[in-house]
Amino acid sequence: MALNPTAPAAPGIRRAGAEDREWIASLLGEAFHEDPVSSWVFPEERRRRELHPRFFGVFLGAALAEGAVEVTEDRSAAALWLDVPAVAEEDVPAAIAEDDEVAALMRKESDPDNERAETVGRLTARVHPRLRAHRYLMLLGVEPDRQGQGLGSALLAPALRRCDAEGVPAYLEASNARSRALYEREGFRFTGRTVDLPGGPPMWPMWREPRG
Repeated sequence: MALNPTAPAAPGIRRAGAEDREWIASLLGEAFHEDPVSSWVFPEERRRRELHPRFFGVFLGAALAEGAVEVTEDRSAAALWLDVPAVAEEDVPAAIAEDDEVAALMRKESDPDNERAETVGRLTARVHPRLRAHRYLMLLGVEPDRQGQGLGSALLAPALRRCDAEGVPAYLEASNARSRALYEREGFRFTGRTVDLPGGPPMWPMWREPRG
């Protein structure tokens, strides 16, 4: 099959470091500016644009410190990953409590008077699988004017190949129907229980078994 001569070349991918933090936080804020969940957390557009980088900065800090942040070399996309260990069933409440602390930090760092900035983290914590070790895709963001060009799939590909090679499942929460469709194409499947934000949009927890 002939290549499409108008299709943009796939950018290189690299591991990000602490020196990349500022531009990645800004990128994530722009990437999710029109997202239904972000619009629910920060209904006022001006405040959303101002506070988004701080809100996503909590996820970014965790991934830089304890996981992995992979970016395209042209700074058009970023993916935040964490390795999540398995816990025994009796230890699940303690794991949820740890995630609740992160949710409280999301609110504190971005908008202390906004309960929704904490609610979204608390609700996702309660559906997050705990009994099997997995890689958690916390966020994948693409510049608004580059969305729909295959950058998300290109950025996911190396990470998912590693999951397959190592026999490790992957997990995420899709925040809109478009991203859910992307993740389904990459082998993720809806777990069957949505995260229902009070008076807001649903989120779709999705799980991917490693491919042999």
